[in-house]
Amino acid sequence: MFPSPQTLMFLIRDWSYPYEHPYGLEGGQSFLEKRLQVKQNQHEELQNVRKHIHSCFSNISCFLLPHPGLKVATNPRFDGRLRDIDEEFKKELVNLVPTLLSPENLVEKEIGGVKITCRDLLQYFKAYMKIYQGEELPHPKSMLQATAEANNLAAVAGAKDVYNKSMEQVCGGDKPYISPTELERRHVELRQASVRHFRSVKKMGGEEFCRRYQEQLEAELDEAYANFSKHNDGKNIFYAARTPATLFAVMFVMYVASLVTGFVGISSVATLCNLVMGVALTALCIWAYVKYSGEFREVGGIIDQVAETLWEQRTPRKVFSKLFEVARSRVPLGSLIPAPRPRLASNNNVKKKN
Repeated sequence: MFPSPQTLMFLIRDWSYPYEHPYGLEGGQSFLEKRLQVKQNQHEELQNVRKHIHSCFSNISCFLLPHPGLKVATNPRFDGRLRDIDEEFKKELVNLVPTLLSPENLVEKEIGGVKITCRDLLQYFKAYMKIYQGEELPHPKSMLQATAEANNLAAVAGAKDVYNKSMEQVCGGDKPYISPTELERRHVELRQASVRHFRSVKKMGGEEFCRRYQEQLEAELDEAYANFSKHNDGKNIFYAARTPATLFAVMFVMYVASLVTGFVGISSVATLCNLVMGVALTALCIWAYVKYSGEFREVGGIIDQVAETLWEQRTPRKVFSKLFEVARSRVPLGSLIPAPRPRLASNNNVKKKN
């Protein structure tokens, strides 16, 4: 069984028998030893708790605190001011706080013989909060499963942190643009290193239980890589200029086409080309406003997507099929087709009964 954190302190407030066991650690220790004595007339479960509690914690202590005073207990507007607390309580509190927080008494927390960080401890807190939310006390099996879950989640967080720190060194905010091929190669290397780090951490639950969290880690790493890739593309000046360049190209082609078709006398085609050129110019102005002001970002995203489609699908057939797929994914087809109207019964088909 994996041991729990090293130190367990029982803090007893409102202690009313200082003549038997004085306040503080010494009185608390004598009271604790008396309470942990194993007696024949005790229930078997109580005896087992007293026998095994010392094997679960490396240090067990007890601290006895007096009552904080009637002003604290009876005043509904008590806000924690020290002048309202009894002097004896404050005196013992001065002895308690250094016992808990002084540097010489602080030790690195270990679970399963492995030192844990604050991030790991947070995962354990989250796991234990889930099983203690019910009205009944959890079974030992549930607590063991929660510990195994928190242990694996902490390993996932640690491995993901290793990946993120390494990728920040490759393509972080202050790093220059890197080619997509090189970025993908580094991602594969760091992804494998992150998975190896996860597998090297001592975990609970067995191989089958841990495999699920390894798959979760791999999915989160792929998602993080997609974000790093988008951030890296944003550093490419040519990628950022793709939309205005595409719109300028559309306007130029439509302008030349309108001149040619107007010269040969096909005025309808020339008018259509002028219309497309006007739409492209309007889209360019809207795109520039969105990039400058930061407003209507969704409209700017649609313009970028259309420009990217024109950039990648250069033939007209591919362009229109791609645009149709984008429009169909954004707007349900059923919303574009009006619902059929109910037909009214014709008067000629209605027979009157005499």
